[in-house]
Amino acid sequence: MAASIETLLSEISELEDPIDELKSLRTAVFSIPLSALRDTPCCTRLDVIFARLNTTDREQIDVCVEVLGRVLQAVDPVHVAQNCRSELQIGLNHPHHAVKVLTLTQIGRIVGNSEAVTQILNSPEILRNVIHCIREEKMSVAKEAISALCKLSNSKAGLDALFRSDLLKELKRVMSTSDIIRYRVYELIVEISSVSPVSLGYCADSGFLSQLLGELTGDDVLVRVTAVEMVTNLAQSQHGRQYLSQQGIMDKISNMIIAAESDPFSSLYLPGLVKFFGNLAIMDSPQQVCENYPAFLSTVFSMAMNSDPTLTPVALDTLGVLGSTVEGKQVLHKTGEKFKSVLKRISQLARDGATELRVRSLEALALLLTLPVEQQTDDLLLLTESWFSCLSSQPMDMIRNISSQPFPELHCGALRIFSAIACQPWGQRLMVATPGFVEWVVDRSVGVGKEAKDCKFELVGALLSSSSTQEIMGAQTYLRLRTYLKEGPYYVNAVSSVTTEGAD
Repeated sequence: MAASIETLLSEISELEDPIDELKSLRTAVFSIPLSALRDTPCCTRLDVIFARLNTTDREQIDVCVEVLGRVLQAVDPVHVAQNCRSELQIGLNHPHHAVKVLTLTQIGRIVGNSEAVTQILNSPEILRNVIHCIREEKMSVAKEAISALCKLSNSKAGLDALFRSDLLKELKRVMSTSDIIRYRVYELIVEISSVSPVSLGYCADSGFLSQLLGELTGDDVLVRVTAVEMVTNLAQSQHGRQYLSQQGIMDKISNMIIAAESDPFSSLYLPGLVKFFGNLAIMDSPQQVCENYPAFLSTVFSMAMNSDPTLTPVALDTLGVLGSTVEGKQVLHKTGEKFKSVLKRISQLARDGATELRVRSLEALALLLTLPVEQQTDDLLLLTESWFSCLSSQPMDMIRNISSQPFPELHCGALRIFSAIACQPWGQRLMVATPGFVEWVVDRSVGVGKEAKDCKFELVGALLSSSSTQEIMGAQTYLRLRTYLKEGPYYVNAVSSVTTEGAD
């Protein structure tokens, strides 16, 4: 095979129109394992294939990109950095986006390698061209450029190169291209800032972060929406949250939520503000966030009761995430009748809303009602039981009716609610008291498709995770559940048939 590749490379370098030979080479390199490909002439004669990218023939370019994409996987990034610098430079300026993506991917490999990265650090022109790729029309090119620069910034030398050299001016120049490009640069800055307090310090010193935070209160509503999303991403790290707190951003966003009541365009950015605090509550403390910023929870309740299709889904998701923790459940419980009204609204949406809202309502209810065995106390069990009873005068029948509808997402959503209450003694008592429910649980003909079978299996597993199941549901039911679990989710009862063909 190596001999045939050598022959093909020679022909490719000599022929004026080598498309057939390139296709043969493509077949050859994809038929060889990467470990064996390293020892073929392809890896030492990369220049032959790179040279054939200098064409306007789209097919030839595509074949070359495929070949190089495969071969370069087998080549050490140090070798690429040392021997293909001019090819990388040409690739970054190639008119075809696939070539740029290929080149940026290789630069990403190089800057992610501690030995190879110095080759790029000593080539500021290559890094300048990578920065220019952020403003490419094709998003695939921009994303690879951002990814490569993020990898570069994982080292102090990389941070110095990007933020303490002329490259910083280049980045700011690119940033001024348009609103879209500005937010691509913000995306890069937020990703770099999230790595460590040190990298955040570089980004803060550069002025990019203060510029981003200033966008939160800009006149352009759409710009504000994007800024909130970026700031939410920055808050994913502890040092990011600390920085935002020091800059007074939590108070600023809380004030934006309050002011949104009188803003006719608030539905555009309010979901983002709520998501910000929802993420903050989960990562830090639901109680602290809800107590320090009361406008947040009040707004979530209002959004849940609202009929605006852009607001309700975010409220449902936020309540589900908040109520998934014990502390979050207690925070919601403290609001008393306010939250019970919200629960009834969620129940109504689960029964009568549009399909997407029904699914999200069921997901929220499952999270709110979930209480693992190790977290069960008398008070918390009373809490989840009272919430379940708020859903309907006959909540078991309501959820059962939803599960019987011919929509897999609704069927599985209902099953997840049953799984949530299955390990709680009060839930088991309700199941036993509901005629035909236990038989329905172990009936494998109920629910078609892998997801439905997995959800039913999860329900059985939840029942068996509780020490009270055998006592409440009885030894016979307990044995049937254990048999179901042992057989697995996809067990099929074998039915033997006796043929009478040819009998007298």
